[in-house]
Amino acid sequence: MVRTAADVAAAAGGYGDETTPLARAAEHSVLARQPFGDRPRLRRPDGTRVMVVANQKGGVGKTTTTVNLAAALTQLGQSVLVVDLDPQGNASTALSVDHHRGTPSTYDLLVNGATLEEVVTDSPEVEGLAVVPATIDLAGAEIELVSVVARESRLQKALAAHPRVGSAEEAGEDRFDYVLIDCPPSLGLLTLNALVAGVEMLIPIQAEYYALEGLGQLLETVEMVRKHLNQRLEVSTILITMYDARTRLAAGVAQEVRDHFGDTVLRTAIPRSVRVSEAPSYGQTVMTYDPGSSGALSYLEAAREMAGKGVGA
Repeated sequence: MVRTAADVAAAAGGYGDETTPLARAAEHSVLARQPFGDRPRLRRPDGTRVMVVANQKGGVGKTTTTVNLAAALTQLGQSVLVVDLDPQGNASTALSVDHHRGTPSTYDLLVNGATLEEVVTDSPEVEGLAVVPATIDLAGAEIELVSVVARESRLQKALAAHPRVGSAEEAGEDRFDYVLIDCPPSLGLLTLNALVAGVEMLIPIQAEYYALEGLGQLLETVEMVRKHLNQRLEVSTILITMYDARTRLAAGVAQEVRDHFGDTVLRTAIPRSVRVSEAPSYGQTVMTYDPGSSGALSYLEAAREMAGKGVGA
């Protein structure tokens, strides 16, 4: 069964006033707007969970999911790093991080051999959230990497060398709990770098029929990467996005995905929301732009659910 923001609100505890639906909605809105430091903190994973957010189909909510889950996890007490691998740099925009040409970026990481410390910066919009931005230079990276030895593992080596990425024993209390890698809408060398670097894969699927058509090709690519380059990679999470509860099509697509992938699919679905779409134009995620909106509540609940399931690092 798909769980929407309304279901999340109905299930939330609070001040005990459940006399009317309006009272329940108002109560949950108050809770959602509490200072982030007052929210219950999630238990930290035993090591850094490196998660690849990928789907070669465009417009399914990859970047939106990456930045909002990252912000939600940070608000829930986790230490998060976002790696923007999309030359469009939309994740960098949403997190209000400078990504003009010449900015230290994932291009320098992959092509010039820069270290992660040299290219990482902090998001001014979400306290405690670190970002490696993407610049337009990244558009030419696939051509420039063609002649490079072990070109598909450049990102993996950069992450492995960072002192804040690893198990609790290796990286200590200052470690990143999550590394979320935002991929471009293709299955090229940039996405391949992410798949080789990741341990888990998060696939956003739009609740429309076309979104299912490319899923088979994506899973074939994942299986090839598992066989030849990264045996650790596992599809741990599937998130249904742009869910419109008013249509039978959305419900049908969601049910088909759940029937096929079972518990890998999060119970929480992300609804279509104008506020989610508006937030990037203000250099924000919906988590800070409108924390009481249906989109923000859904992403917050999806983050809680994702943190409590899936494979560990």
